[in-house]
Amino acid sequence: MAEATTRTSLRVARSIGLGVVFTAIVIVLLLWLAGVFHRKIGPVQVALPAGPQRVLGNTPIATARLVYMPAIEPAVGTIRAVYETAIASKLLARVVEVNVQAGQTVRTGDVLVRLDEEDLRARLRQAEAALEAARAERDHARIEFERVDRLFKTGNANRTEWDRAGTDLKTAEARLAQAENARREAETILSYATIRSPLDGRVIDKRVEVGDTVTPGQVLLTLYDPTRMQLVARVRESLAQRLRVGHEIPVQIDAIGKICEGWISEIVPEAEAASRTFSVKVTGPCPDGVYSGMFGRLLIPLDEEPVLLIPQAAVRRVGQLDVVEVVETVGPPEASQKLLRRRAVRLGRTFGDEVEVLAGLREGEQVALWTAPQTVETLPGATATP
Repeated sequence: MAEATTRTSLRVARSIGLGVVFTAIVIVLLLWLAGVFHRKIGPVQVALPAGPQRVLGNTPIATARLVYMPAIEPAVGTIRAVYETAIASKLLARVVEVNVQAGQTVRTGDVLVRLDEEDLRARLRQAEAALEAARAERDHARIEFERVDRLFKTGNANRTEWDRAGTDLKTAEARLAQAENARREAETILSYATIRSPLDGRVIDKRVEVGDTVTPGQVLLTLYDPTRMQLVARVRESLAQRLRVGHEIPVQIDAIGKICEGWISEIVPEAEAASRTFSVKVTGPCPDGVYSGMFGRLLIPLDEEPVLLIPQAAVRRVGQLDVVEVVETVGPPEASQKLLRRRAVRLGRTFGDEVEVLAGLREGEQVALWTAPQTVETLPGATATP
């Protein structure tokens, strides 16, 4: 019994020992793969190669200056005409003439569309004939009244005859007035057959052709005044509080690449529930090439922000990089020398002949101007830039 117990203990000990040895081997293997037993290279100072440099010489320079400008937040919108009208028919008639095309410029009073007017002219002739009959009836009633009035004054006619003659005259005059109104109505309806331009403008869309039958209220074409345009933008409610009617504000039109000044003409005093934005309308003189429906941006000024500016003449495009040459002073104070070292920069907005620098320069650093003639003096061992 004792021997069996001893053998069991030996087997258990052997298993444990093998497990420990196997685990140790695995751990050592993992450490070796991790590079623990490899020789490490201590920290060293790696000297980066200097970029191309040259002596400043008589090269003109400029200083990067920091200015404070109002931050701008754009609000997108659509160009619309201030004066835009849809011209519709007032008659049920056939189109017999169309004198305009989409995009055509028209003047006030120009004939745009003509409708069939034969039945309207016949109605006008009937009204004129009825007017002539009413006028003749009125003249006859007036003559009769004057005759009875003379007899009544001499006692040869009674009061009843005088009253009847006066009533006939008033009735004839009323019929004449009715006939005159009927003639004016016929003339007005006849004028509806000739559709004229109500303003100086441009045709946006023509929706009828010769031979079409139009109905009352049907839109035939649309006009707008190209000299009076506006940008209708959606402005979030926090920014809308900064705007006031009459304020001057810039508008950017991407399609023509221009920024024009306008004035806030209207702020709709109701926010859209879904987007929490207000409609702001900006009007002003617009350059050529602006059409209704174009995309635009309202540039809303916010608080001031620092902007680092350098002349555009200091920037040169090299491949995909914008680079400048920065003035650096090297050497001891008694024998210092000013060199130009090329440096890549990240640019932002353009302001006239200056450009914003987002990264790569600090305020007060000096940069060389590329456009002026330069005298290149190469240092020994230095690379000259063209």
